[in-house]
Amino acid sequence: MSYKAEYIWIDGTEPTAKLRSKTRILGDGDALPIWGFDGSSTNQAQGHASDRVLQPVFSCPDPIRGGGDVLVLCEVLNIDMTPHESNTRALLRPVAEKFAGQEPIFGIEQEYTFFDGARPLGFPVNGFPAAQGGYYCGVGADEIFGRDIVEKHLDHCLAAGLSISGINAEVMPGQWEFQVGPVGPLEVSDQLWIARWLLYRTAEDFNVSATLNPKPVKGDWNGAGAHTNFSTKAMREDYRAIISACEALGEGSKPLDHVKNYGAGIDERLTGLHETAPWNEFSYGVSDRGASVRIPWQVEQEGRGYIEDRRPNANVDPYVVTRLIVDTCCTGLEKDGLV
Repeated sequence: MSYKAEYIWIDGTEPTAKLRSKTRILGDGDALPIWGFDGSSTNQAQGHASDRVLQPVFSCPDPIRGGGDVLVLCEVLNIDMTPHESNTRALLRPVAEKFAGQEPIFGIEQEYTFFDGARPLGFPVNGFPAAQGGYYCGVGADEIFGRDIVEKHLDHCLAAGLSISGINAEVMPGQWEFQVGPVGPLEVSDQLWIARWLLYRTAEDFNVSATLNPKPVKGDWNGAGAHTNFSTKAMREDYRAIISACEALGEGSKPLDHVKNYGAGIDERLTGLHETAPWNEFSYGVSDRGASVRIPWQVEQEGRGYIEDRRPNANVDPYVVTRLIVDTCCTGLEKDGLV
């Protein structure tokens, strides 16, 4: 007997990396071996020295093929087994280990938009649909487009054992969101990449494409983000730690250090309109969706909980955003004597 292993990796395309995958047939009971690929075709090598290595780091059941088949997320290595320069997971690992004692966890809200050819799904052939707003968490064929794909994707994620915590329709036709977490920084990032792969693969079967473009339609339409919810053990116990984390994110050069790594095209989305703060200003506030960082109202009321960094784009690299938030906030909590 044999089984199929779909090896998935993040390529070197700039400014936004793409997912790649290929299938390997393994014998029943065989462990997942390292594998290789042509890096010159993925923006990760030159043709004269094109071999790159795939190192399995996370696997789960393949809900599309079923049976004993698996999805295998890999880190990309050079042939000397050092991390490739595009391998952002390798940069997160030591930060996650350093601050593991603070028990950081994340929930990431992944927004995305379906396209039918060159048009967002649900947009008329000529002109534009009614203004945004009524589509958010809506119901009915006049306002909701792509629900069959969304439900299938949700089923696939659950069958794969991913920590999916919800889905909802967003403010523009064809725009949706799913949430991953709350789990640790490496776990949420690995699972988000797998969930993205499953999104693209599921939409394939409906002849529809899904995009993480942060501003898929110009004009008076919300962009697409990856709102990142974060807490540590101290934050889940003490409101002072909530404020400390917010202050750490706003200290010195940190706001711009983060924003420039929160996804390509962020200035198009973070305009100060459409439930965003301007990209070059930092703010935080209770129940404020126009702030850079929102403190949910129940967190203030209960005196403990989490914060939501509303700045990351839909196309952000989760390994990067979790590394930056953990490093900044956990260092700030240590400095303030709250751990």
